[in-house]
Amino acid sequence: MSTWHGTRALVTGATGFIGSHLVRRLAGLGARVHAVSRRPPPEGGEYGERWHAADLSDAAATAGLIAQVAPEVVFHLASEVAGARDPALVAPTLASNLGATVNVLSALTGTAVRGVVLAGSAEEPRDGLAPGSPYAAAKAAATGYARMFHALWQVPVSVLRVGMAYGPAEPNTARLVPYVTRSLLRGQSPELTSGSKRLSWVYIEDVVDAFVRAGADGAAAGHVLDIGTPDPVSVRDIAELLAGIIGGPARPVYGAVPARPLDRSQRSDIGPAERVLGWRPVTPLEEGLKKTVDWYASQM
Repeated sequence: MSTWHGTRALVTGATGFIGSHLVRRLAGLGARVHAVSRRPPPEGGEYGERWHAADLSDAAATAGLIAQVAPEVVFHLASEVAGARDPALVAPTLASNLGATVNVLSALTGTAVRGVVLAGSAEEPRDGLAPGSPYAAAKAAATGYARMFHALWQVPVSVLRVGMAYGPAEPNTARLVPYVTRSLLRGQSPELTSGSKRLSWVYIEDVVDAFVRAGADGAAAGHVLDIGTPDPVSVRDIAELLAGIIGGPARPVYGAVPARPLDRSQRSDIGPAERVLGWRPVTPLEEGLKKTVDWYASQM
């Protein structure tokens, strides 16, 4: 996409799973990438990106960052990702997810930014259901604020509600795919829930493609789009696919971990993303899992 050559692109949460892959992709497209994290890597930019240390829950610091960079496109992925049902998570999740999003959108209001893309979540409740976690509640509220900033003040913001992204270099090794993969590669039996929960799995490079498309022009502004796969797959089926790919005697143990309260299955409606972005996931599940296993095996 030649439209990215020389574009000032700001990526928050750039040390995270999606953020790190997005920084690499944008740099490869010729964008001038400004990467943001509370703890930037000490070695600096691997792909020529410029790093900034910032706490986006601080409104003044966020405004200063936006004024300094004057971004043309912003990808806001900074987030406190915690699925636990713990009252102690409500306040930090509110500040890190909702507060930071409001600060970013406020700082961008009235600027010449041409596109703002927020990372939403497939965990955001649908059909009037209660949020299942502090994280889901904060993400749902952030989506509401994004729609308000677009409707009232014409901030060109879109929200991509991402399903269960997986792939190489996931920094949180406690998530299902890296946990099961690493356990089986070590000959250990991963302990799981019953495995009945069905999720919308989507390979990381497909996710990055959706973000790049959403930020490329103004067509996505005002839209809330699901980024996932149309056919959800159960946790048990994912674990069994990984066990088949890896081989060996170790097997997943189901029912060893209790299910979390309000732990609902997910389904992504990707029709709107196809119409607005021309996007569909292209990586078959088993192919994506094999690539993921190969990467983790190379790291062990």
